[in-house]
Amino acid sequence: MSERCLLAVALTLLPLAGAAAPRVLVICAPGYPGTTAQAKPVMDAFAAAAERAAGWPAGSLRAVYHEKMEPGLARLAQDDAALALVPLPYYLQHAQALKLVPRLQVVRASGASETWSLVAKKGAVRSAASLAGWEVAGSPAYAPAFVRGPVLGAWGALPPSATLKFTPAILSALRRAAAGENVAVLLDAAQSTALASLPFAAELETVYRSKPLPGTLLCSVGDRGKGPELEALLKALPALNEKPEGEEVLKTMQMVRFERADLGAIEAARKAFAAAAEPPK
Repeated sequence: MSERCLLAVALTLLPLAGAAAPRVLVICAPGYPGTTAQAKPVMDAFAAAAERAAGWPAGSLRAVYHEKMEPGLARLAQDDAALALVPLPYYLQHAQALKLVPRLQVVRASGASETWSLVAKKGAVRSAASLAGWEVAGSPAYAPAFVRGPVLGAWGALPPSATLKFTPAILSALRRAAAGENVAVLLDAAQSTALASLPFAAELETVYRSKPLPGTLLCSVGDRGKGPELEALLKALPALNEKPEGEEVLKTMQMVRFERADLGAIEAARKAFAAAAEPPK
């Protein structure tokens, strides 16, 4: 190859060598539907809309979804993971280890907060003490201190013999409860609204509702989530729904918009979580 050709190849490669690696937004929601592969088209559309809103070059942002905790944690540990979009129990359980800092929160059609309802066989549960020897099942149970603290703490302490079971199979758990098994089921607001449509709904009752808690949080990940480019992105995201492409992709993700994180509510939940996580004295 001639010297002239070598120079041309070198000049072609220079922009690639100097290009910054894409920043990655990791979305992890244990128990939620879909898989990483199934979510990829939506993740790509969201990343493209977000980077355009922030004025980033095309390909500067990637988004990836994990429906299981361990793959999500592994992905967040990688050097290019700058942002995390996670539900409150995930944040509370892993914020310290991952150095997560809440920046924005998701607003859904029902609002930015989430209310959890505990459902059991009608007449079987009168207080938290009634759950001795029972199973408390639901999607947030992967974070036991979240259930014992922010969700049920104001109702009373769960007996030590109560077991918490993470399950995304809410319908199966509700059937077991309706059949008279010692199972109480935690439902989010959407699941609670749909409860009345079940053929065995008359066999169940809501025995407790939590106060509204923060829902889904967009967090920066340690030093990887800092810098003027990330700040530009975080500033642009609350207006993403004002553009047709942004509104459409947010709708696909069952979101309406982003807004500033309610740090006071998050801190209150963190304190309740920490208290529930402490070993009994």
